[in-house]
Amino acid sequence: MNLLRKSLFPLSLLYDVATRVRNAAFDKQWLHQSQFAVPTIVIGNLITGGSGKTPMIAYLLHQFSDRFSLAVLSRGYKRKSSGFLIADKTSSIETLGDEPFLLFQKFPKVQFAVCKNRPDGIRGLLQKSPKLDAIFLDDGFQHRKLKPSFQILLTPYETPWFRDCVLPAGNLRESARGRKRADLVVVTKCPESLSKKEQEDYTNRLGLDSDQNLFYTSIQYDVNVYGASQMQLKSFVQSSFVLVTGIANAKPLTSYLDQLGAKYNHLEYGDHHLFSASDRQNILSSGLPVLTTEKDYVRLNPYLKDVHYLPISVRFLADEDRFKDIISNQIR
Repeated sequence: MNLLRKSLFPLSLLYDVATRVRNAAFDKQWLHQSQFAVPTIVIGNLITGGSGKTPMIAYLLHQFSDRFSLAVLSRGYKRKSSGFLIADKTSSIETLGDEPFLLFQKFPKVQFAVCKNRPDGIRGLLQKSPKLDAIFLDDGFQHRKLKPSFQILLTPYETPWFRDCVLPAGNLRESARGRKRADLVVVTKCPESLSKKEQEDYTNRLGLDSDQNLFYTSIQYDVNVYGASQMQLKSFVQSSFVLVTGIANAKPLTSYLDQLGAKYNHLEYGDHHLFSASDRQNILSSGLPVLTTEKDYVRLNPYLKDVHYLPISVRFLADEDRFKDIISNQIR
């Protein structure tokens, strides 16, 4: 924690008190929570961004969208539309936001909607499709106006809640006590070499209850790059290129590329960055091939055609079948 953030610690104490009071008001039912008959499964986190929610939702949709009628409800961060909106063929990044638009393109069988108010969004989805089997809620862990049927909490391996504090001195949206609301916890972005002993030590530090299921996952990079052309990643990195990222934490990607011996110039932007004309000009100025993330690609592709992206997916270190059984039972 740098000196500036340390100086904000008194504000963190006030923020912590405010979020605890709010959570207590919902827990004691002093504030109303909406509940629905359709299974509502939250995928959320305690940290501000970079926990791997989008890859996890993509994993869930890949596993279950062929067997069930599913919908995904998101806030639609940084979208230029407002209110409740269901994705259709006229939708764009501007109307949905980058992550919902990315998933909408990948999973045509799934209904996608955006709405800041989660209960209103669920009502809108059910009005259009009353026979949905389940609704996944992207980033809904702190939206306490909804009482979900099941909650999946993600925490990145390198930045867990037990090493952090609440905003603004830290990166937690609420106290680590919020973990108690989770039905299932997934530690994301783990080293693939994580040993059983290291997992046991980490598990003890998470401080979960005995009835909370816990899983460990890592990032799995595709063997190919896509976009302007499809080619093997190991062939692509043999030449110098420009890496463009507008995500919360690019370290796992750069570490992986470094392991491959890649030589690149990294242009790093903030999470969900909207690339301006000058940004795009800067990206192309070197004349080198461009590699980016799949999320950044949907924002760059309308303007830059000669861009490649590297997809990622979720890989369970163990117990993947048990995880799928738990989620399948929740949907049923």
